[in-house]
Amino acid sequence: MTLVHSEFAPQVLTSKLQDARLRLTELCQMLAPDDWMGPYATTVNPPLWEYGHIVWFQEHWCLRLKPGTDPAASPLLEPLLPARRPWADWLFNSSRIPHTARWRAPLPTPEETIAYGEQVLADVGNLLSAGTFDDSLRYYAELCLYHELMHIEAWWMMWQHRGLSPPALPTLPRLATSSPLAVPRGMVTLGSTHDAGFIFDNEKWAHEVEVDAFEIDAHPVTCGAYAEFIADGGYTRTSLWNTAGRAWLAESGARNPLYWRWTESSWQVRRFDRWIDLEPGEPVIHVSRFEAEAYCAWRGRTLPSAAQWLCAHGQSGFKLGRCWEWTRDTFGPYAGFSPDPYADYSVPWFHTHAEARGAGCWVTDAALARPTYRNFFTPQRRDPFIGFRTLRSASE
Repeated sequence: MTLVHSEFAPQVLTSKLQDARLRLTELCQMLAPDDWMGPYATTVNPPLWEYGHIVWFQEHWCLRLKPGTDPAASPLLEPLLPARRPWADWLFNSSRIPHTARWRAPLPTPEETIAYGEQVLADVGNLLSAGTFDDSLRYYAELCLYHELMHIEAWWMMWQHRGLSPPALPTLPRLATSSPLAVPRGMVTLGSTHDAGFIFDNEKWAHEVEVDAFEIDAHPVTCGAYAEFIADGGYTRTSLWNTAGRAWLAESGARNPLYWRWTESSWQVRRFDRWIDLEPGEPVIHVSRFEAEAYCAWRGRTLPSAAQWLCAHGQSGFKLGRCWEWTRDTFGPYAGFSPDPYADYSVPWFHTHAEARGAGCWVTDAALARPTYRNFFTPQRRDPFIGFRTLRSASE
């Protein structure tokens, strides 16, 4: 197994871990006492549990693996050093506590959980500066850093889902109408190379694929364009929806994107705790892949594959929308895949999730906002900050 990491010096990696925790702390300071749990939801975690899970993950991988063990063989069953809190393994191991139980478990108080986090972070910093900094610890510390940054993005999704007052409002681009991009036939590289710095197991390894010529939107679909789809009966014309999409539509009852509402004469969109007038030039976000596919069918087009998206990303005139973007690919392993020590990062989600690209959304950390990063969500998810663009093959 090859564990790939960057060459951060110990003090730099410690600083990055501290900065990530500071960002999480700033969000914590915005929570009212009742917000630490909140109502049950299928797509978000209670903040109190999620904070404890972040800390547990860091302690597990950086501080508790016994020297000489091979966590890749069975990362959850290898001998471990004791946890710093007796309840940590029981409460905060996401592989063992079901989603619904995270609201019912006897969680410690926010103060106890934060104190647990402060101790673990300090111990990791001490270990990094103790002269025993090796490649293994470097890998696990980076894994924990990016794990925490991903959960911070999930907190922003929870903030939007629950309509909480945010620390800041997004500034999304106003996308001027642009002509589609014509992309010639060529080769594109999927995956990451051995010298790419830290990567996740689902990015292994770089391989070339051939892509036929196609035409793709220069920017993600805008709110104004999507409103035209709604006005033309897009949600009631079942011929535009595939079988899975029709089932989702019947179950969800959706008639517009999540967080949209129609007033007397115009659309409004909810941004966290406030309703604002819809900006036609902004990218449409908070749509499921089923909605994206139906819109594409309405225009006589399709979603791009991940390979096509990457191919277009390298073209002059390709514009990002500060949002993730659906592709038509099912999230799956590349040829020769093998899981890294944290086996639950990718393996449980293969073949049931859809792949997303986009170089990050407006709250994605720069370390994760790269074209080779493979994000993934179930097709019915609408709470992520995700939109899409459309494509037509040159042969059509």
